[in-house]
Amino acid sequence: MLAVHLVAFFFSKLQEDPTKKVDRFLYAMRLHDDQLKDISARFQAEIKKGLSSESNAAAAVKMLPTHVRSTPDGSEKGQFLALDLGGSKFKVLQVKVREGMGIRKGGVEMEEKTYPIPKELLTGRGTELLDHVSESLKDFMHEKKISMDKKHPLAFTFSFPCEQSSLDQGLLLNWSKKYRVRGLQGKDVVQVLRDAIDRTGGMDVEVLAMVNDTVATMMTCGFDDNYCDVGLIIGTGTNACYMEGLRHIDLVEGDEGRMCVNTEWGAFGDDGALDDFITEFDRDVDAASSNPGKQIFEKMVSGMYLGEIVRLVVLKMAKLGLLFDGHVSDALRTKGKITTANVAAMEEYKNGLKNTKNLLMDLDLTPSKDDCIAVQHVSIIVSFRSSNLVAAGLAAILTRIRQNRNLRTLRITVGVDGTVYKTHPQYPKRLHKVVRRLLPECHVRFVLSDSGSSKGAALVSAVAQRLASRRRQVDETLCPFRLSREQLQLVKARMRAGLEAGLKTKGPSAIKMLPSFVYHTPDGTEHGKYLALDLGGTNFRAMLVNFKKGLQQNARLYHKIYTIPLEIMQGTGEELFDHLAQCVSDFLDYMGMKNAHLPAGFTFSFPCEQTAIDTGTLVSWTKGFKATDCEGHDVVEMLREAIKRRNEFDLDIVAVVNDTVGTMMSCAYEDPQCEIGLIAGTGTNVCYMEELKNIEKTEQTTGRVKREEGTPKGEEDKQGDGSEGEKKEIQKMCINTEWGGLGDDGSLDDIITPYDVEVNQNSVNPGRQRFEKLTSGMYLGEIVRQVLLDLTRGGLLFRGHVTEALKTAGIFETKYLSQIESDRLALLQVRCILQQLGLDSNCDDSIIVKEVCGAVSRRAAQLCGAGMAAVVDKIRENRGLDHLNITVGVDGALYKLHPHFSRVLQETARVLAPQCNVTFLPSEEGSGKGAALITAVARQKQEM
Repeated sequence: MLAVHLVAFFFSKLQEDPTKKVDRFLYAMRLHDDQLKDISARFQAEIKKGLSSESNAAAAVKMLPTHVRSTPDGSEKGQFLALDLGGSKFKVLQVKVREGMGIRKGGVEMEEKTYPIPKELLTGRGTELLDHVSESLKDFMHEKKISMDKKHPLAFTFSFPCEQSSLDQGLLLNWSKKYRVRGLQGKDVVQVLRDAIDRTGGMDVEVLAMVNDTVATMMTCGFDDNYCDVGLIIGTGTNACYMEGLRHIDLVEGDEGRMCVNTEWGAFGDDGALDDFITEFDRDVDAASSNPGKQIFEKMVSGMYLGEIVRLVVLKMAKLGLLFDGHVSDALRTKGKITTANVAAMEEYKNGLKNTKNLLMDLDLTPSKDDCIAVQHVSIIVSFRSSNLVAAGLAAILTRIRQNRNLRTLRITVGVDGTVYKTHPQYPKRLHKVVRRLLPECHVRFVLSDSGSSKGAALVSAVAQRLASRRRQVDETLCPFRLSREQLQLVKARMRAGLEAGLKTKGPSAIKMLPSFVYHTPDGTEHGKYLALDLGGTNFRAMLVNFKKGLQQNARLYHKIYTIPLEIMQGTGEELFDHLAQCVSDFLDYMGMKNAHLPAGFTFSFPCEQTAIDTGTLVSWTKGFKATDCEGHDVVEMLREAIKRRNEFDLDIVAVVNDTVGTMMSCAYEDPQCEIGLIAGTGTNVCYMEELKNIEKTEQTTGRVKREEGTPKGEEDKQGDGSEGEKKEIQKMCINTEWGGLGDDGSLDDIITPYDVEVNQNSVNPGRQRFEKLTSGMYLGEIVRQVLLDLTRGGLLFRGHVTEALKTAGIFETKYLSQIESDRLALLQVRCILQQLGLDSNCDDSIIVKEVCGAVSRRAAQLCGAGMAAVVDKIRENRGLDHLNITVGVDGALYKLHPHFSRVLQETARVLAPQCNVTFLPSEEGSGKGAALITAVARQKQEM
């Protein structure tokens, strides 16, 4: 019975499908998806190691920066010479790139000639090899009748691992592909080529760029497809490159934009990362290679080794009696007898078995049909493993790109070249299928490079030229915004002259220098409860401030905010002030203080002429207010009348102030050295404590001085005898400069750009507030929009496409400057902001937009700094000091929220006023608390 079973088992084995026999034998090469995901995760870890400066030295995958910063956008143009060195022959080409205004509209024409490389040069001296290259270049130029007198840009494809510190420089790390040239390793190959061109003589050639074949493939495909951000070679060797965010590449300075990284992924596994996937056949191939232990991944994947792996498998199976009845021919024992071309032929759809049989017979073997099927299946498993491994590596790169861009799904194109991909009948289809299976969230398109690496190298040069040209034009556009120290000194001098002119009673002055009738800053002894009312925009704020005496003075604040409806803002003045009185009534109810007779300060942030601390005649409405019968009237009296009409409560309105003076007073309560107020927000303004003797326009109102300290009207003459000691008590007054008017007389015309002119002409008050229109939040975004519009019309941004959004005034709000210029914001997020504005940008566009925002906001901060330098130097000279210590109280969203504005302003003031030590103190409670303090100070003086 046992004998029957043995015979049955033997015959079942004989009749077994030969492919299953191979499957069992090569089980370790048949990788399932979980294994591929594991390999992909390992490669992702290798990418991170290679990109980090801390681990790069020990990393197997070197992740070499190429200094290629952009893919083609279709606007490239020019004529280039190209050299392509990377195999047993090299090519010289003339490449003409025709400009198009978008992807697919440009074109490339090429003429080329292939030159052989004598075998002795592959192992000779480096200078001899590049002399041969240079002489061939000169021969090509003669043959094609290319002018020797004219300067020609040259692109150099050099398909060996190099470390590049710039696009036109590269140190050779090591040779591959049978090259063993002496004296070039560790040297700059581009410089050696330049020296060879000089030795040959008779040519005027400028080497613009050196790239490897992988990068050139990406660029070639990128010319026709702007989604192409990955290059892949699967040929004699294998490699991949992709566009990485510069902030992730530690080996290159800077964090703006992108750069193509040459992974040199053939070395994946050199550190043992793939040891558990390496078979005995891979080890045999590696041991017999010219570089044992190196390029492990490449030896499992590339065309140089696939045929040899198949030969070793077939040889082993024959020796074990699993093929050819155990017969082994000498030819089968001979290295290199099965090539990758044979592998491709064995896997042809119709003739594969026939080609397999012919190959085996050429190897002096007598194969059966099952032998042919089995050997064909060996070839399929070996080549399938290759495409699987490439898919795993590619999945790692695409996953990284998707995560870098913070996308749920990724649309991307991979440019591919190489003989295995091009000639193997099944390879592309298998690769595509596995990549899509591993990455269902990515929409991946594969594009075959039609013209190889030479065209790509020329395109790298064309892109480099385009970027350099664009860089020059952008620099020219932004140059007027970049103010020199001399220009800032002039602004300081003009501001100083404007301050002086504004203090005089006669003669025109762009800077109004309005007296505020605030004579003292807080001294810390303020106490009691005060009401502060703040009207400065679409909200009205009522605030109760309780100042407490003590070693550490403090104030308790209670407030409520009320919205002012549009119909009230644009109705009658009586309706507006009745609404304010109603809000005050509600607040006093809320605080349970309806019957208290409280002193109040009124912050009214609209242009007013004051003749006393408690009077303010509205000059003109701004910020959308249009209430009738207000301009030319005293706003304090209008509020008092509204309170009388309501007849519910009584207020003693002691002071009316603008927000700048209120900010100074609020900060002075915290810091006694605070004698300047600065607003840098929607608008801009400065106030400061000026010597009373310098304010000529108050000389005619000295009779009112004492009343403003708290003396009731009509009793001025009863107070004191006008003695010298009494006069000394009042020495300063806060001046509201209204410095935004600097330049209204043309004094800033030499620094005003065409974009500023456009913004001014389109404003509600053309020709007025010129300094404010250069420096304040209301206008900076609009200046940026004008610059972006000009750059786009010039084809330097957004592919020259002017959208309706870009033509819409006011769409680019100043808050976007703060967001875009944030150091923490990646360019991808900048693109998101631009997309919200209807602007479809690429990475290069985002860099330029960020640069424009930076130039406009930096100029604004510098101008404010120059103005501040004029103010502090004036105060120092007023007091006859060699050195001044002073504090500036600051408020405003631009100063507080913009990531760089405050630093640039402070630095400019420090440089332009070196004899002043200026401290900037942001206001915590703003102008409302300041109004309460002015009221408290005035009331305190009355009580003294």
